[in-house]
Amino acid sequence: MGATSTVTGNDRELSTTRRSVVGLRGSWLLLAVLSTTAGAVDVIGFLALGGLFTAHITGNLVVAAAHYITGGPGRVGPLLALPVFVAVLGAVTVASVAIERAGYASGRGLMVLHAGLLTGSLGFGVAFGPFADTDRPMALLVSMLAVAAMATQNALVKLVLPGAPSTAVMTTNITQLIVDLCAFARWSGEPDNLARARRRQARLTFPCVVGFVAGCAAGAALEVHLGLWALVLPALLAVLAVALGERRDDLGVGT
Repeated sequence: MGATSTVTGNDRELSTTRRSVVGLRGSWLLLAVLSTTAGAVDVIGFLALGGLFTAHITGNLVVAAAHYITGGPGRVGPLLALPVFVAVLGAVTVASVAIERAGYASGRGLMVLHAGLLTGSLGFGVAFGPFADTDRPMALLVSMLAVAAMATQNALVKLVLPGAPSTAVMTTNITQLIVDLCAFARWSGEPDNLARARRRQARLTFPCVVGFVAGCAAGAALEVHLGLWALVLPALLAVLAVALGERRDDLGVGT
């Protein structure tokens, strides 16, 4: 009885993993584009908006705690980023669930919102920047539009691409990638379905890591030469993601 129960549990885990991977097959390019977007936005925000991490909320918590403990001058952006991120993430999730329950796909709307927020950040940044004081209201608006876009992107990946790697948190992705690579080496001679599923999952994780690094490099180079005009890159990538999403009807991105 115990052995049967164990086998059943393993079969259920294998079935869930296989369904997740099959549903994500072919999504590597979309995930890579979103990861590149996050890397670019994060580094541009850090360089042009007073050390703000738009996609890496943990970084803002560290900055805020460091300023608070040391008594140094703190910036408003990192303090405001967390509540804005949480509020937008919650609102987008509730809206997405409601749309899905009404019988409509929410993926396209999330992607359009994501692109719109980044375009708005670009527009206000170019029109009113650069900002000598990043605590000014307009600078904060540009910053929080970018943070809202990243919150929307995180919700999008969780809700529309369940089981996909993160497109913004590379610590988790790199850890999972190394664990999977070590597992592949151990299972290299075994025709195990779960091992193959994890191998395909690594094929999704690797483009995310590479895309994020490429986005950071490109965003930094553009910001140094173009200032806030560098936000053109993530805005264009977000529009490209909308186009790629239109081809992912099986994931609920299209109508």
